[in-house]
Amino acid sequence: MAYSQLQKVETSMHIKSSAKQFYDLFCNRTHHISNMCPDIIQDVKIHQGEWGNEGSIIYWNYIYEGKTFVVKHVIEGVDRKNNIITFKAIDGGPLGYYKSFKVTLQVTPKKKGCEVHWMLEYEKQSDNIPDPHYDLHLAGVITKDIDAYLTKDQK
Repeated sequence: MAYSQLQKVETSMHIKSSAKQFYDLFCNRTHHISNMCPDIIQDVKIHQGEWGNEGSIIYWNYIYEGKTFVVKHVIEGVDRKNNIITFKAIDGGPLGYYKSFKVTLQVTPKKKGCEVHWMLEYEKQSDNIPDPHYDLHLAGVITKDIDAYLTKDQK
C-alpha cells in the first residue's frame, strides 16, 4: 500500500542575532552558510537564477549522519516582509526517503535578537520511513552555529 500523507515537524528557538541578519543570510547570502557551520554544510552554490529569488535553484553539499549528500532545492517562496523563505527539494538528499520535502524558515524580530522557526513538510515514500526529526535537529545546530558566528564580536 502506498503511503501518501503530507506531514510536518517544526521547531522554534530564540537567538541573539537580529532577524534582519539571520534572514538576509538565508535569503541573499546563502553561499556564506558553509563558512559558518562547515561541520554540516560543506558548500552552497547557485545553479540557476539569483540568490533570494523565487524559482532559483541551489545546490547544498552537506554531511548527514557522517555521510556526504547533495540536494538541489528550488526557492519556492520568498516573503521579505515577514522574513519567510521556503526551499523545496527537487533532487537528491531527502528525496531518497520522501516523495516531497520542503523547508520553510521564518525569522521573527524580538526586543533582543529574534525567533527562528523551522518547519519541514514531507510526504513519506512508505510507512517505515522515519519522520525527519534528525533533519530538524540539524536545523537547530545550524541555527546555533550561525548565531554564534554572527554575534561573535558582540559582548
